[in-house]
Amino acid sequence: MSRPYLFLKYLAITLWSIFVVTPFLWALTTSFKTANGVTGGPTYLPWLQYEPSLSGWKSLFSGGGGIDIVKPYMDSLIVTASASLISIILGTLAAYGLSRFTYRAGFVKNADLIFFFISQRIMPPIVLAIPFFLMLKWLELLDSKIGLILVYVALLLPIAVWIMVDFFNNIPRQIDEMAMLDGCTPFQAFLRVILPNSLPGMIVAGMFCLIFGWNDFFFAFTLTFTDTQLLPVAIVALNSSVTPWWSLSASALISVAPLLLVAFVVERFLSHGTLAGAIR
Repeated sequence: MSRPYLFLKYLAITLWSIFVVTPFLWALTTSFKTANGVTGGPTYLPWLQYEPSLSGWKSLFSGGGGIDIVKPYMDSLIVTASASLISIILGTLAAYGLSRFTYRAGFVKNADLIFFFISQRIMPPIVLAIPFFLMLKWLELLDSKIGLILVYVALLLPIAVWIMVDFFNNIPRQIDEMAMLDGCTPFQAFLRVILPNSLPGMIVAGMFCLIFGWNDFFFAFTLTFTDTQLLPVAIVALNSSVTPWWSLSASALISVAPLLLVAFVVERFLSHGTLAGAIR
């Protein structure tokens, strides 16, 4: 590679890294400021330009800032993780069936079923708000974690199906055939051979499900009241006549921490070549 190419390559990477990291650094410095530190002008260096304080962080856990973030945090973890896991399990099974078998009901074919799944994500959330509200009210699941899990599964399942169908389509059918020649049933071939080779696709689908579920505000706001409160709603509740930027910055850093942790953990599994040697 020529030196100009390498220079431009690393320059682009450096500029993009600065663009990505700067908001986090800004939030980090703001989270250790007080009201005077925020309104007194832009400052960046603790102890040199401003006196750091833990008041923004303490208010999240003591309730002094208007909320106690621990319960909403745990509610978000339970709802998002449960809905994502259920969506991945059901979505993987549905995607395998749509990829390996042909369905026809009149003019409806496999491609139409796949489009039906992803079309559920095209509709604006407000269209589904009233049906979901009435359904949960009839089931007596309003303002509950189980009710939110059911709603999130309906929202995340299309994402899992859409991603996994494309992944299964890229796995050679010869793998299924060789497994069945060895005496496996179609389900055993899926469970013992295809499923282990589809782990990267499941991780990608799981990441998307976690991101969409964790960041959802609209349904968490419209379908819960007091007994259940998710993290995005709790963070918005911090706002008052005077916006506590120090507490908002601290809560923003806390809210992105699980997604960053999951990304670092699963990154090692997102490798190519998992099908090497699968066909004999």
